[in-house]
Amino acid sequence: MGNSPHDREAGVVQSVDRAIAILELLASAGEAGITEIAEHLGVHKSTASRLVATLQARELVEQHGERGRFTLGIGVLRFTGALGRQSEIVRVGTPLCEELADKLGESVHIAVLDGADVINICEARGPAAVSTQNWIGQRTPPHTSSSGKVLLAAASRAQQDEILSKELEAVAPRTITDPRRLREELERVRRDGYAVAIEEFEPGLHGVAVPVHGRGDAVIAAISASGPAYRMKRKQMREMVAELQVAARELSARLGHR
Repeated sequence: MGNSPHDREAGVVQSVDRAIAILELLASAGEAGITEIAEHLGVHKSTASRLVATLQARELVEQHGERGRFTLGIGVLRFTGALGRQSEIVRVGTPLCEELADKLGESVHIAVLDGADVINICEARGPAAVSTQNWIGQRTPPHTSSSGKVLLAAASRAQQDEILSKELEAVAPRTITDPRRLREELERVRRDGYAVAIEEFEPGLHGVAVPVHGRGDAVIAAISASGPAYRMKRKQMREMVAELQVAARELSARLGHR
């Protein structure tokens, strides 16, 4: 009894729910001891201690003194910092995306790298845009798109190695799945300052992207234009690079890049 996959899954979900409840308690109360946490959860103190220890290992909770009370840890800032940064990019970038989409006539996106995925956080469609799908919040593999290549090219070598060490999914017939070929492509992106994707995410779809910089010289996002292959040929994409770079420089400046 209690060892079936369903029971184990239910136990994991319950543990996650309790861990979130601890974070919510500390966020509202400011601090709490194990006894208070156990009472809040309705569990034995040993169970509360194990949950707190797991959160403490992730720096989401910290203890003040050897037997002191617990507060939210510095690890929480990893989430709030990332959320704040993305929110600022969206706030500042949305009007720039809309203006650029009107000028280019195609869909314009701003994307960021989150772990091993690319997430679109801003989108605007030009008057000639064909697709009606909303890509905001969608996760895609970085090797499949122009934005992903820009972000992957700017990532640390360790992050690149981690992503490229796994099997590269072929989401379209022209997706680059050979790690060696992809590394050569990323080197071109770093050299040229922009990336293109030729039917690598979806047949008949082309894209071009450039980096967006934050404070210092770090690449924090990519801004891209995408459209149908019959309209966005290589010549048109090269011409779009200049417009994208103007928008990227303006966005970078507003985000504190000098």
